[in-house]
Amino acid sequence: MPVSFEGAHFPQEIILTGVRWYLADPLSTRHGEELMEERGVELEHATMNRWVIKYSPQLEAAFHRRKRPVWVSWRMDETYIKVKGEWRYVYRAVDKHGKTIDFLLTEPRDENAAKPFLTKAIRRHCTPEKITIDGSAANEAAITSDNEEHGTAIELRQITYLNNIVEQDHRGVKRVTRPMLGCKSFDAAQSTLAGIELMHMLRKEQLEDGMEQGLTAAEQFSSLAASLPHRQGPLPLHGLLSKICDRATQPSWL
Repeated sequence: MPVSFEGAHFPQEIILTGVRWYLADPLSTRHGEELMEERGVELEHATMNRWVIKYSPQLEAAFHRRKRPVWVSWRMDETYIKVKGEWRYVYRAVDKHGKTIDFLLTEPRDENAAKPFLTKAIRRHCTPEKITIDGSAANEAAITSDNEEHGTAIELRQITYLNNIVEQDHRGVKRVTRPMLGCKSFDAAQSTLAGIELMHMLRKEQLEDGMEQGLTAAEQFSSLAASLPHRQGPLPLHGLLSKICDRATQPSWL
């Protein structure tokens, strides 16, 4: 199902550009507003924030329909971000090659938070053969509980140095969230994280056929919103932005 831009007051290409800028690099929405203004597009920074919250979950869902399979050996850990002035926890997992498995934002940091994340990750990727964690008792309890509940035999390993790969991978997400100065609501934070994780996965070449067709991460991002399969070569966005930059008057759609 394609991403819906029905009722939007800006062209699809402009919306996707603004969303991608915000999700891909350590920028605030005010930085995004300035970048758009330099290209002849006037909008409020709050508009870009609304775009991110609305379209990130849709784009992430489109990505998961075309995501490459992951390996059966996982590394599971948690990090944190600030939401409404308080620290909240982001459960994340990658496979042994560093490819992202999944993520989940939670308020507590306990078994009741780790278990929903594990359930979500397994539902999307099937049961792994083994999961490596650090010394987290909550993660250990969640994996043990899942094995007992479903009669599975996921091998649990507590080896700190093997978990360095997921701890290092947190940096790719934290570098983008840091300039955001904290999200205003839990739901907004979850939607924004969905987009940040999406861009992180695109850069790790996790979109099926994206790399093979020679598409950049930006082109892969835009292709997720298309109703037709993505194509090779530059997307219409580049020409549209060029035309906007060349205009001496305000675009008619502003």
